Amino acid sequence: MKIAIHWFRRDLRTHDNHALFRAFQSNYPVLPLFLFDTNILDRLPNKKDARVEFIHHSIQKLQIEFNKHESGILVHVGKPEEIWPKLLQQFEIAEVYTNHDYEPYGKNRDQAVADYLSSEGIAFKTYKDQVIFEKSEVTKDDGKPYTVFTPYKNKWKATLQRNPLPSYPSENQLSNLYKTETQIPKLEDIGFQPTGMLFPGTAVSEKLLLEYDQKRNYPALPATSKIGVHLRFGTISIREQAKMAIQSSDTWLNELIWRDFYHMILWHFPHVKESAFKKEYDQIEWRTNQDDFEKWCNGKTGYPLVDAGMRELNATGFMHNRVRMVVASFLTKHLLIPRQWGEAYFAEKLLDFDLAANNGGWQWASSSGCDAAPYFRIFNPSEQIKKFDSNYEYIKKWVPEWGTSQYSQPMVEHTFARNRALETYAKTLKKQ
Repeated sequence: MKIAIHWFRRDLRTHDNHALFRAFQSNYPVLPLFLFDTNILDRLPNKKDARVEFIHHSIQKLQIEFNKHESGILVHVGKPEEIWPKLLQQFEIAEVYTNHDYEPYGKNRDQAVADYLSSEGIAFKTYKDQVIFEKSEVTKDDGKPYTVFTPYKNKWKATLQRNPLPSYPSENQLSNLYKTETQIPKLEDIGFQPTGMLFPGTAVSEKLLLEYDQKRNYPALPATSKIGVHLRFGTISIREQAKMAIQSSDTWLNELIWRDFYHMILWHFPHVKESAFKKEYDQIEWRTNQDDFEKWCNGKTGYPLVDAGMRELNATGFMHNRVRMVVASFLTKHLLIPRQWGEAYFAEKLLDFDLAANNGGWQWASSSGCDAAPYFRIFNPSEQIKKFDSNYEYIKKWVPEWGTSQYSQPMVEHTFARNRALETYAKTLKKQ
């Protein structure tokens, strides 16, 4: 029997899934597939990685759905370039469907798979699913990509008015699944261990959306959704989130637009993965002080808002967005430690780690990215407390020894650190 395959990646859901919907419209029964890609997994330093566990949980949920239709998800562990030839020996595959990947590794992997399948006479069809607008769908009038957010946002919204959000009711066509029985490998069989971490839910209340603009900057309040991990792995639909935002919160919608913006930047300027968007910033004379970096990682800088953020990250895989900006500014400006160190640490720890957004955020904080904070903008952590945690609720939760003799002294004095950063940045940029 000829079949179509839907290759799940960052779209671990059955509802409003673009490529899955297209697969169901083919003339073939659809076999769901997921590959635990060891090209990626082997680079993860911690074998208790909550993101791998989250993926595993999500696949188990898909399996339950597919079992109701006498089907299952086929799961393999290994390198895609080695797995696909084996699949072709096992099944008579007519077409392969999947959703676009915008990251450099994903683009190269997909091109290699597409070339291989094409050589075997098999169509490899990919679709837009994890963003609203991609690649060159929102550009300047001359066709060049935007590098400043506000005009991009305005053009994005104008483009949306002309192109209403589609929906792809893939959940209504599960009867078109290929009938089969499958077994999902245990997490340990993939080479990972359970973390015991609690994952946030997918629900976003109307109350949260309506109050988002006023309350989102206060880390002690339950005023953010924490759905980043679900957007990252596609367990919820970005289109459904945008539809809610359009109805309830322009500020929420802007956050989704930032997400599209950074994916667009990574697509058009892939060098940002390895170097600064503004390449002259690669010449900054950074302090590669490992001891200072360890204090930052462990939340022992003597700056309570920074320490609270890092401890929240280490304990939960999450950090409030306002605090992310503060801790990133502190590392790159107060300590003059390369942003790549912080970016890599976030990449290891964040449940919602997304290459485009993480890179964009760190380049913004270090002033090296497109539309970044100017280098002379340096967050004062003490002033940030006054504005956003004046009762020290967030700080007391994560830094219980704050205010006692057990709490660390500040590792660097603010005015000294600020002046050092200004001089270092200015010295380098004047040479350019």
